[in-house]
Amino acid sequence: MTAPFVVPGPSGVSIRTRLGGLSAGDERVLCLVGDLLGSLASRDLKARCAAGLEHDSERWAERKRGLTEESSSRWAGSITKATHDQWALARRGQLAHIQSLQAGIETITHRLSLPVGEKGTKRAPGGYHSKQEWCAKSRRLHLLKDRLQAARADREAGVVHVVRGGKRLLNTRHHLNAAQLTEPDWRQRWQAGRRFLTADGESGKRYGNETIRVTDDGEVSLRLPAPLAHLANAPHGRYVLTARVSFAHRGEQWADRVTANRAVAYRIHEDIDRGRWYLTASWTNPPVTLVPLATARAGGLVGVDTNADHLAAWRLDEHGNPVGEPLRFGYDLSGTADHRDAQVRHALIRLLHWAKRHSLAIAIEDLDFTAETTREKHGRRKRFRKLISGMPTSRLRARLVSMAAELGISIVAVDPAYTSKWGAQHWQKPLTSTTRKTTRHDAAAVAIGRRALGHPIRRRTAPPLHDQSDRAGHRTVQARPGTPRREGNRPRIPGPRTRSVGAGRGENAVDQNAQHRSGRSTEHGFWQQDSLPLSR
Repeated sequence: MTAPFVVPGPSGVSIRTRLGGLSAGDERVLCLVGDLLGSLASRDLKARCAAGLEHDSERWAERKRGLTEESSSRWAGSITKATHDQWALARRGQLAHIQSLQAGIETITHRLSLPVGEKGTKRAPGGYHSKQEWCAKSRRLHLLKDRLQAARADREAGVVHVVRGGKRLLNTRHHLNAAQLTEPDWRQRWQAGRRFLTADGESGKRYGNETIRVTDDGEVSLRLPAPLAHLANAPHGRYVLTARVSFAHRGEQWADRVTANRAVAYRIHEDIDRGRWYLTASWTNPPVTLVPLATARAGGLVGVDTNADHLAAWRLDEHGNPVGEPLRFGYDLSGTADHRDAQVRHALIRLLHWAKRHSLAIAIEDLDFTAETTREKHGRRKRFRKLISGMPTSRLRARLVSMAAELGISIVAVDPAYTSKWGAQHWQKPLTSTTRKTTRHDAAAVAIGRRALGHPIRRRTAPPLHDQSDRAGHRTVQARPGTPRREGNRPRIPGPRTRSVGAGRGENAVDQNAQHRSGRSTEHGFWQQDSLPLSR
């Protein structure tokens, strides 16, 4: 298992505000500049994809020189950098697709090798339910192998498949009725998605950006490309927008950077659904020294179990004992993406504020359901696949880390293996009382917290008590961290029939079944009576 570790904080910050009060001339200039730079970005992306693995710094410089003649050196630098990042992202997605195909092929091959109808185990699926399903999966196996071969050939040749504007929006063009769009509406979205109005920041320049400049009092101006220089309404080929902006979120941090002329990157884009223009500012944070794990554990922490509709949390002291009552922070993941994101934020805010009041760190599982959502692994269990696919693990993790960094709360990530199973097995029943009903999720939160604190999750079973004395042995159900073999089985304690054998001795001292004589215990773990001998 992976050892617990303190999650590093976010390396960057991104904030957004609305460009309200734009005139018709401002929107026209923004569309012209965005369309011109978007066409240059599309051409540059095509050249980068054609170069493939043979691309080097000389070709990068050659591409930038070609774009500079039609825009400016700074616009060309932003375009080439964005192109390189998009190509690298496509390569990472290509590798993830290959790994997904390999996992699907291995699963199908294993299930095809088993007899039809054979049951599976907890670690491996069984055979297929019918001959018809077996035949269909054998055909799918050949299809996945062909896809894998093609994907590997593309990766070895350095070929990637990317679409400026998004593949989903591109395919929507063929399903306008299902998307409830007309051809002009789709065309407007397509043009807005392919515009390029992004400028990288430069430290030492006025207000941290020479291409898209935002002053500390909210004035927005941009440097026009060479073909559109005649549209300038300010000196040095600049166009000043009539809109004034202000950042409500982290506005003080942004103001400190621009007044000190530190680098800030900007992006201007249009939201077709709302009919609004937005300005996004982003910058990089300096590396922050992480809090040591021992410091995060001091005084206990909060174990959090992530579920499809809520966060189950329980506070633990430094010894791993649950303190107080379990907590639940619910959210609703139905509806639009914005609604789901808001629900996750509200749940995290309540959790973080509670942890801040008690000065506690937060322990959470390092979950990744990328390989768990495939239909090859779970087959007909569509409900379960939908459940784990809907859990916002990546978004919740990113939100939690960034929001906790602002409040100064440490996040401890633990290995998710067996937390739910062992939590329900060892902690659900002991923590249940007449006034409190402990759920599996609450018990899993306790297991997560104990693993983050460095304590074992599983509890040792207490021996039977003969009387009030300790003649039966040590009766505690927990063991100290330094106790040898505390996770193993308890050795057999000598009884009336085994007084001659010392405790924990013998060849099979730990194996309870092997210590009994033949016939009294079986591999199934229950007692049985030997058959009576036949006599005449």
